[in-house]
Amino acid sequence: MARTKTFASIALIATLALVASACGDDDDEPRSDASTTSTAAAGGNDRGNVDGQLVLGALLPQSGDLSAIIKSLMTPIEMAVTEINAAGGVNGEDVLIKEADDGTSVDVATASLDTLVTSDKVDVILGAASSTTTLGFIDKIKTNGVVECSGSNTSAELSVDGGAAGGYYFRTAPSDNLQGPALAQLILSDDKSKVAILTRNDSYGTGFGASLATALEDGGAEVVENAAYDPKAPDFKADVAKVVGKGADAIVVLGFNDDGGKVVKEMIAQNVGPKDIQVYTADGMQGSSFYKGVDESNPAIIETIKGTAPAAAPSGVTHPFAAEYAKTGIDTIFSAYYYDCTILVALAAQAAESDDPAKIKDEMIGVSSGGTKCQTFKACSDALAAGDDIDYDGASGPVDLTDTHEPDVGVYDVWTYDAKGAPGNIPDTPQIKIEE
Repeated sequence: MARTKTFASIALIATLALVASACGDDDDEPRSDASTTSTAAAGGNDRGNVDGQLVLGALLPQSGDLSAIIKSLMTPIEMAVTEINAAGGVNGEDVLIKEADDGTSVDVATASLDTLVTSDKVDVILGAASSTTTLGFIDKIKTNGVVECSGSNTSAELSVDGGAAGGYYFRTAPSDNLQGPALAQLILSDDKSKVAILTRNDSYGTGFGASLATALEDGGAEVVENAAYDPKAPDFKADVAKVVGKGADAIVVLGFNDDGGKVVKEMIAQNVGPKDIQVYTADGMQGSSFYKGVDESNPAIIETIKGTAPAAAPSGVTHPFAAEYAKTGIDTIFSAYYYDCTILVALAAQAAESDDPAKIKDEMIGVSSGGTKCQTFKACSDALAAGDDIDYDGASGPVDLTDTHEPDVGVYDVWTYDAKGAPGNIPDTPQIKIEE
């Protein structure tokens, strides 16, 4: 079942009012009856959700391969909602959050989505975390007439198949069509010329791997192996064996925390681990608990693994979220992007003067670009109230959503694991910016 969170309007902390919020039950904070007539969704499905109060469904990995990063995804949503409600809410009503597990699994996520849209009557889905999971239920976004905004979906496939959502799907994280060249730029800058690639056999891994391989070859490197592995396989001996003896001076592993840790553990067993050959990865294997899947007793075993990840604080961007989030001590992976998703959908609902998803989706691109610059919900909401068009510049950067409902610029941190198994940006190494 989904869990509900309500956020009371409370005093601001610093500039954002990013504070711990009061939690309650739906009976404690009734939904407004200002508009009792629900409108039918685009797919002809009248869910009874349009009642004047914006309800968000946080569909995130409480279990499964990505459960280790759920705090990094959920905390910024909570912070954004606290900020919104402290500024008067959306259309005069506090925003509510209902939480459900995506399980890093299409089956789990689909069941949770059904609960969120039918029983909980949410207007917007925030998530799912994995691109593969989203692709598994993308058709239901359209048929249920619910807006989806993910701050962590990066598969290039969603640039095309997002159309299956009938215009209801958006993402603030840049596509792997951009991160592939960014990771290639890092590898080539380290003078690596013979690269082996191991990827999860799903839309995230294989799509990213293909983009990376193309960029490496365009840069003059040789891709000596590009193999996909089954993340649910009982072991990865045969998969790792494919990159052994190929003369690689770099190995890239594109997986998630659980399967990626097991692959690296097997690489060490076959003498092609981080101490033997430079290993690279990306955001899917970035996290302070990653080492536990390799060797829980030895955090230093993953030291020197390097990678790229969508920048938590893009260079040149000054936003109050960064300092407030830093106080939590939680890993920054995708945090700014989920904060921005939450603020954007709230501003779109404010611009639409409705919690009707069909109207919210039509305002998403407009509030992200082309108007008066603003960074916080209150500043943007005040500008809307004054009759201005707005251009929300977020914690992850300008955000500017394109006609494909995604950013066309990606800025990436260059990070590494230290001897304590903690990821951190490499000092004096500039971020990598890639534009379509």
